[in-house]
Amino acid sequence: MKQIAVIGSGTMGNGIAHTFAQFNYKVNLIDINQPALDNAIQTITKNLDRQLAKGTLTEDHKAATLNNISSYTSIKDGVQSSDLIVEAATENVDLKLKIFKDLDEYAPAHAILASNTSSISITQIAAVTGRGDKVIGMHFMNPVPVMKLVEVIRGYATSDETTSIIMSLSQSLEKVPVEVNDYPGFVANRILMPMINEAIYTLYEGVAGVYEIDTVMKLGMAHPMGPLQLADFIGLDVCLAILKVLNDGFGNPKYAPCPLLVNMVAAGKKGAKTGEGFYKYISGSKDLTVSDKFKRS
Repeated sequence: MKQIAVIGSGTMGNGIAHTFAQFNYKVNLIDINQPALDNAIQTITKNLDRQLAKGTLTEDHKAATLNNISSYTSIKDGVQSSDLIVEAATENVDLKLKIFKDLDEYAPAHAILASNTSSISITQIAAVTGRGDKVIGMHFMNPVPVMKLVEVIRGYATSDETTSIIMSLSQSLEKVPVEVNDYPGFVANRILMPMINEAIYTLYEGVAGVYEIDTVMKLGMAHPMGPLQLADFIGLDVCLAILKVLNDGFGNPKYAPCPLLVNMVAAGKKGAKTGEGFYKYISGSKDLTVSDKFKRS
């Protein structure tokens, strides 16, 4: 398995492409938007430069990594010779189903189709293809080049052979793969998102402020990042989408998203990527500043 295709050039897509390319896999990075692809290559280059500055990468390795990546604006052209395709598009069911229908049509018969979804059913995705045994989840963590975990999600029809290949492939990237079964939220987000949601409810109900909630969790529970800052980092729209999947999948009101989260997403305050969520984010600044909306007098 040497030829990889990655669908989507956003934060997760370019991180996945970076990681595979760094371990000498040939990668076709695919996005319908050429400026997005150009931005992704710039991001990968900056991240490689950061590794270079830390002494964890050589100039030759940087050049080889970038040389391993090709960009495409056509799914058909980008996947036709691939052994593995990793979909890393927006967390939207209809979009993912459309992509997998196209992948099933255009990818070689032997190719494994993987989704980086953080919550959407692999079984549902596999059902729109004619190769359910070769469809699997590869849920990487952000930032992909740094984080070690890969949640490997088996759909109802995923074969033992496909699972074994993906587990071994993840290890070749120096990741730690963990096999889980296909239920809403899998493991990571089934546990994480209710915690984040409860932190938002704690703010919403006036129990404590943004800084105070995050400080309790960092200093009291040894979390490297508070849940509200983490929600900003993930993207509040992504958190909302995952909570909706959990709520719909289990039919349990404990997964219902906090109204404050719903309103923030509707207002366009989606976290770090939009410059504001629970905190304000200023380009070039590492200061952690609570949003004016939540500042306490």
